[in-house]
Amino acid sequence: APVPNWGDTDPRLLIIGLAPGLRGANRTGRPFTGDYAGDTLYRALLKFGLATGEYRADPADSLTLRGVRIVNGVHCVPPENKPTPAEIRTCRRYMTAAFAIHREVRAFLVLGRIAHDQLLSTLGERRAAFPFSHGAEHVLSDGRRLFDSYHCSRYNTNTGVLTEAMFRSVFQGVREQLPSSGPR
Repeated sequence: APVPNWGDTDPRLLIIGLAPGLRGANRTGRPFTGDYAGDTLYRALLKFGLATGEYRADPADSLTLRGVRIVNGVHCVPPENKPTPAEIRTCRRYMTAAFAIHREVRAFLVLGRIAHDQLLSTLGERRAAFPFSHGAEHVLSDGRRLFDSYHCSRYNTNTGVLTEAMFRSVFQGVREQLPSSGPR
């Protein structure tokens, strides 16, 4: 089933994930909740002051995002966690709707190549102008910033594709670009 976007209703930062996790968001109804990727993501958000409260992998916990909203490039759990091109295109309308609502967003953090490409396609940007690379920071045509990170999945962290230090480094860059008084 589709998992709704979650977080601050007046975000300055949109985090774009791949799709709901079968044992995480699909089960709990909140993005990145109840799985390893969520543990990693919410730990970073708390460390960098982009969230408050306690994350317990339960939508009834006290976690609150500050100036951040989480959306997924694909809204339903894809077969084998690999969305098809048709599924990605079909779900683009949800990204378009989220962007229409949240016009004050100043930065995007994408988790993985599919999220990166989905964002650029949704915004009408040329993919070749903004190649995906972990840790890359791009200035989009409208002046907003795009930060690239490998997805914080257990597979990427277990294989060393993404380390905790690499992930924290991306968040440090995001934090430096947001106003010093906080994400708002």
